[in-house]
Amino acid sequence: EKEGEAANKSNSPQPHLRRRRVRRCNHRYYLPTLLSTSCSKTMGRVALAAVVSSWVILVTILVNRVVPDPYMDEIFHIPQAQQYCKGNFRSWDPMITTPPGLYYLSLAQVAPLFGFYSMKGTSPFSDLCSAAFLRSVNGVLAIICCIILYDITAHLKPALDDKKKMLQTVVLSLYPLHWFFTFLYYTDVASLTAVMAMYLACLKKNYWFSALIGAFSVVIRQTNIIWVLFVACTGILDYSLNHRKGTVGTAKSDVSISNPSSANSTGKTNVSYVRRRKSVKSVDTVESSLPTTPVPTMSSGLVDEIQTIVLTLWHKKWEILILFSPYFMVFVAFILFVRWNGGIVLGAKEAHTVTPHFAQILYFGLVSILALAPMYFSLAHALDLLHLLRKYGALCCFFLGFVALIAGFLSVHFFSVAHPYLLADNRHYPFYLWRKIIMAHWSIKYLLVPIYLCSWLSIIHTLGKLRSKIWVLAYVLATAAVLVPAPLIEFRYYTIPFYFLVLNSNFQDSGKWLLTGILYIGVNIFTMMMFLFRPFHWDHEPGIQRFIW
Repeated sequence: EKEGEAANKSNSPQPHLRRRRVRRCNHRYYLPTLLSTSCSKTMGRVALAAVVSSWVILVTILVNRVVPDPYMDEIFHIPQAQQYCKGNFRSWDPMITTPPGLYYLSLAQVAPLFGFYSMKGTSPFSDLCSAAFLRSVNGVLAIICCIILYDITAHLKPALDDKKKMLQTVVLSLYPLHWFFTFLYYTDVASLTAVMAMYLACLKKNYWFSALIGAFSVVIRQTNIIWVLFVACTGILDYSLNHRKGTVGTAKSDVSISNPSSANSTGKTNVSYVRRRKSVKSVDTVESSLPTTPVPTMSSGLVDEIQTIVLTLWHKKWEILILFSPYFMVFVAFILFVRWNGGIVLGAKEAHTVTPHFAQILYFGLVSILALAPMYFSLAHALDLLHLLRKYGALCCFFLGFVALIAGFLSVHFFSVAHPYLLADNRHYPFYLWRKIIMAHWSIKYLLVPIYLCSWLSIIHTLGKLRSKIWVLAYVLATAAVLVPAPLIEFRYYTIPFYFLVLNSNFQDSGKWLLTGILYIGVNIFTMMMFLFRPFHWDHEPGIQRFIW
């Protein structure tokens, strides 16, 4: 019998040899698969850049031909950028509220062309900074931004095929507030691109590079410091939850307990079982040194998630502090800037004072839902919300709804700000929404409160399907921190939180995405036609006026 067992052992491959064969076999197929995936992503990026470039080039030519001179805020940004092109870095227009990040990007784009033209001896550096060329900076950034959005979608939703990722990214690139300002020299496109690049680097766990991009995003627009902190917070949350899951999962998967009653024919206990018992003890010792809080899942409560994260942060405090210290450095530098500057904005401080405008976040909820109408206005989503309300019970829903209604009524009554720019400037669409809808009757702003709250309920529920509850809480707080202090109703302030919302929502229906894209195209055509071909004049001020977001 012993000879037969020895023969069987000699004929069967040893475990470590079997593992080596499997690894060799896997390597045989892994490299072609990796190359195929990389090639597919590259081709997707190239195709996406080509699609976005097609409309960016055509519309840019049209805008520069019809509106060749600086318009609206461009009358401040373009002359300031031209001063930088002349090397006049000490010159600053006191009406400009944002830092010079966009001007630095413009210089970076002008520099290669200056080398080309200087060899021909045709044009000095300052002459290249025309209004048309400076506007083209945002066109280039819009193409870069679409590639970043594609990579973020691929990272957050790896199960999507290439066609769906392409469709979603194209639709996001057509989002009206982002699309329109691609063709003007505003800071919105540069700000969005920098924040999304920072988010992508954080998702790939390149925290130093992410914080560096975040620092530059603050140089473009000061309020991006909130998104720097938000991205750092999401990185810490992902690290904490993944570490906790990985630790418990590894401890359980590495343990293989045999039947203790198994013994050999001589009546001696199996030696391998004794070794496994020792390994189990060592694993139990490891688990006992970790927090005993269960790993949070999508169904776990917010308190459980907070408890787990706090315990993990405490046990891993030095490692987390080292990993995410770059974000802390950016925040400290921003605090020093605010102290030196005497405030957040650079110029026109009297017109941009921090004002508690809690109604602003209510407006954002409704605008976001309307911008994603095909996703939210469906029977399936309505039934999903009804199921959610039944899950929490009538009493709980009544109490939370009552508290939310009271907070909403107080927000629109005491913290609904009518900025002088909003009341006086009829070139912006919010001017007409404010006068024709919100202020058409004293009761309308109160009647809209339940709609605002339903919008936010839909947003939170949608985010909760893909993200943890504490992540959703961090998103709501970050959005409030950006929008509540802003006294002026500007829909372009909603762009960055809107993109975070869509990227972290599990919208997969291609038909709804296509319908959303058609909706965006219709809005874009209308707003651009109104801007280009429906000018008007003011009696008290010379010049042509145009409708703008």
